[in-house]
Amino acid sequence: MTYDFAPKLARVLTEYCRPIQRGDYVIIRGAAVAEPIIEALVEAVFRRGGHPSTIVGLTNLAEIAFRHAPEEHYDWIDPAARVAMEQADVSFYILADFNSKNLATVPPDRLARYQQGQRPLIELYLNRCENDDLRWNITAWPTLSGAQDAEMGLLEFTEFMYNACGLHHDDPVAYWTALRDQQDELIAWLEGKQQVEVHGPGIELMFSMAGRTWVNCYGVRNFPDGEIFTCPVEDSVNGTVVFNMPAHYANREVDGVKLVFQDGVVVEAEASKNHDFLLSQLDMDEGARRLGEFAVGTNDGIDRFTRNILFDEKMGGTIHMALGENANGAGGVNKSAIHWDMLHGMTDGGEIVVDGELFYKDGTFTV
Repeated sequence: MTYDFAPKLARVLTEYCRPIQRGDYVIIRGAAVAEPIIEALVEAVFRRGGHPSTIVGLTNLAEIAFRHAPEEHYDWIDPAARVAMEQADVSFYILADFNSKNLATVPPDRLARYQQGQRPLIELYLNRCENDDLRWNITAWPTLSGAQDAEMGLLEFTEFMYNACGLHHDDPVAYWTALRDQQDELIAWLEGKQQVEVHGPGIELMFSMAGRTWVNCYGVRNFPDGEIFTCPVEDSVNGTVVFNMPAHYANREVDGVKLVFQDGVVVEAEASKNHDFLLSQLDMDEGARRLGEFAVGTNDGIDRFTRNILFDEKMGGTIHMALGENANGAGGVNKSAIHWDMLHGMTDGGEIVVDGELFYKDGTFTV
């Protein structure tokens, strides 16, 4: 039953994902529509002796800013946000939209300008996350907007999220630690290998992972979770992919994305929907046209596309690739103001071959 969703989720977040220690300064950020989980997290942090601080967003604030903020605002770093980012021990960020399309009509160049202006704060965040100096976690809360994007009713969407988080198990922590152990075995097999080839409908791609590591994702930084990822060697990616699922970024849906890579760089790009937005992000900076991540989703509890990347990138039977900033922990060196995950289903003949040996076929690991 999902009536215990908020307290059960808060308990797992503060006891398993990011265990709160006495005296921790804990930032909890989310929209007002996520009130149940924000309140539950505040209570859970207090119970473990931490000091919670909440940053709660209102419905129209972002839209107001893009409509009325002066040009110099785009280079302004909120001092309170900087202090929080410098001093917080733990950060919980809750994905919960009033309206996931509220910025859909903001010109792409304005969005890009804001992203570039906030780069110093983003770099501070990424630097603290790199070695877990800031213990961060991203989770989600069911809303009407999210349910509509996923093409579900709110009750069905709530149940979907509850199950995706493994909260329907008698012992959710045991469920996540078992997934961790299974993924550890896959990563042990991948250790020391160098060349990856991805074949299948819509994708013919190869890259080197020499000197890179694979990272096991089992609910610490994202919740729900379920993936293994690495960072391709930056100049080694060659081939073509036509993503068979829509890509979502900055409240935009970009469909029919086709990317052609040559020596690590996207040299051709097109989209059947929001083509100009795709190009605006690829032209963001020097690192935006390189891959910062290659990953395989492993969460079979996520059994449908929701238009929420927190869930979709973990979906069993899929891979995803991120343009831009490298994913933490895998040894990548690419830098960018964007990190845009794009999803590709592999259950209809997709294969991953590692150093000449079949590693994954039709959405299932073969090793």
